[in-house]
Amino acid sequence: LPVIGVPAGVKMHSGVFAVSPEAAGELLGRLAAGGLVGVGLQEVRDIDEQAFRQNIVRSQFYGQLQVPSDTRFLQQTKIGGREDDELAAADIAAWQVANMAADRLYLIGPGSTTAAIMAELQLPNTLLGVDVVRDGQLVRADADGQTLWALVQGSVCQASIIVTAIGGQGHVFGRGNQQFTPEVIRAIGKENIIIVAAKAKIAALASRPLLVDTNDAGLDRDLAGLYEVNTGYDDRILYRIGAPG
Repeated sequence: LPVIGVPAGVKMHSGVFAVSPEAAGELLGRLAAGGLVGVGLQEVRDIDEQAFRQNIVRSQFYGQLQVPSDTRFLQQTKIGGREDDELAAADIAAWQVANMAADRLYLIGPGSTTAAIMAELQLPNTLLGVDVVRDGQLVRADADGQTLWALVQGSVCQASIIVTAIGGQGHVFGRGNQQFTPEVIRAIGKENIIIVAAKAKIAALASRPLLVDTNDAGLDRDLAGLYEVNTGYDDRILYRIGAPG
């Protein structure tokens, strides 16, 4: 859960605080309005009280938190002020593959951005279908909904869905990837949905939310909320899937 600290006049050592209360409000306003807001890990620190009693000023590390932050548009793939689609997809794919967990099923949806992930894995890709990968190997190509359900139900491995948004429309589920049935999505869980999209594609939505149309109104409502969107190499933003209606 992303967290942002609001400063209240004392000396702070953590990187999780905005520079001012106004800056925190500005950031949350951008987030609420659907702006491009980055997210990243920042250290949680506080004064080392024991050292301070000995007149030593140093901070103590307590852990890390996900923190929303302002991000420069096209920070990872800036070419003449514009984003190069192929380079953006390559950056996304390189990061995604580098962070794939061992012994986990990845259900990779259709689209050119997700196709770049298959290319990074050096595996054949079904551009308009769903491919299933585990440990860098192709488990099933062009799997239909029934096959995906059988794989998810019959596997002792955990699973993730990797999808992209349709350019200009913003649909994540329900347009061209009906293989992801409501049963499959529910079984995998919204916390295991990975969204990948270039920042230019998200910016083209003009602050409109991403959309889902799974043919299950209850699931559509459950899927609404903020998600991390992988937009480049170690580059993510927070963006919302809108509630139906």
